Amino acid sequence: MSILLFGVSHRSAPVSVLEQLSIDESDQVKIVDRVLQSSLVTEAMVLSTCNRVEVYAVVEAFHAGLSVIGQVLAEYSGLSMSDLTKHAYVRYSEAAVEHLFAVASGLDSAVVGEQQVLGQVRRAYASAEGNNAVGRVLHELAQRALSVGKRVHSETAIDAAGASVVSVALDIAGRKLGTLEGKTAVVVGAGAMGALSAAHLTRAGIGRVHVLNRSLARAQRLADKIGAAGTPAEARTLDRLPAALADADVMVSCTGAVSHVVTLADVHHALVNARRDEAAKPLVICDLGMPRDVDPAIAGLPGVLIVDVDRVQHEPSAHAAAADVDAARHIVAAELAAYLAGQRMAEVTPTVTALRQRAADVVEAELLRLDNRLPGLDTAEREEVARTVRRVVDKLLHAPTVRIKQLASAPGGDSYAEALRELFELDQTAIDSVAAVAAGELPVITTEFDGAPGGPQRSAE
Repeated sequence: MSILLFGVSHRSAPVSVLEQLSIDESDQVKIVDRVLQSSLVTEAMVLSTCNRVEVYAVVEAFHAGLSVIGQVLAEYSGLSMSDLTKHAYVRYSEAAVEHLFAVASGLDSAVVGEQQVLGQVRRAYASAEGNNAVGRVLHELAQRALSVGKRVHSETAIDAAGASVVSVALDIAGRKLGTLEGKTAVVVGAGAMGALSAAHLTRAGIGRVHVLNRSLARAQRLADKIGAAGTPAEARTLDRLPAALADADVMVSCTGAVSHVVTLADVHHALVNARRDEAAKPLVICDLGMPRDVDPAIAGLPGVLIVDVDRVQHEPSAHAAAADVDAARHIVAAELAAYLAGQRMAEVTPTVTALRQRAADVVEAELLRLDNRLPGLDTAEREEVARTVRRVVDKLLHAPTVRIKQLASAPGGDSYAEALRELFELDQTAIDSVAAVAAGELPVITTEFDGAPGGPQRSAE
């Protein structure tokens, strides 16, 4: 297996580093294209969330592939290779698979068990697949990771509280304000996180919501949904932010912009001018963007509390119960073992198929020799002899080929395929051709052969 993961997350780097590495959807495509320019990388996928950037790649060699990915990310972020690697983590082969399974399950999130990461993995795969950057290996890996994540969420209570970065941040805001009920909120950004924020606010009984977005049309669509749920909502463009903050108690910002959306001047104007008569009224700003939407200098203003991803991940509510985490890890471990066993079996299959093809070729050669020696055999007699010979060969091969697939599924099972190649003097070129057919890289060459139990079928496997 040759899956390489190069990543940086909230567990390995400060927010300032994550900000420099933050990747939007269009940049994901560019990074994948850059990585695939190297002949050492055959498949690639970028997973970028508010607290992680990870590149999954299928590489020809570990160190060379690592160098390619690291260099691309360093150039993109403006970080030196030394600074980047200081905060990065690398996983290879089985460890890379295990990590993605854990990520998809919510076990590696800032808020353990959050479900949003499943959608982020799905979008990362869809982006790479749409860019023709996904082959058999990453396709199977991503699909299995999504399946593992769904299983963890359905079979454990890891997300029983419905916790997410948004919900934890708004819980903090609610404690600071006493309650969110009847308060006024500003939601900056009308994307998925903005919609999630609005949903949590309305469930908390917020009194009014201002939705701000670069596109007024998108802001209006979200405002209409909020209004349909029974909460008054107004759509505005981003230049109206100071006015929106004039009577706000809480603001949630999650735009994905590459620079600060909420400036010191915006908030200062609201506090000093528009809120002059309410000087004691606190303002809680939940900055959930990556890179940060809110100028850090705003934290120095009186009466303002900034809640960011760093603050969220240290909240007790961001951590699932130990029993649920353990149950999720058991599922991940079992799924990992099953996946790796399946991969090992898949790796030995071309060798088994090549052996069966070799046997079929020998049978056909002997039947041709029989025709030359006994030209008087009628058609019925020849067909009966052919069926008998094929049955004998198939029965001789059936048990060992089934058994070798079973043995190959265990750790170290690749040695059995190697033994099979040596014992039967199988041509590696023929095995590679079978593997290429299975991967869809070559046309299937059909072979006329009776399909006895366990035997070759009419096309190469």
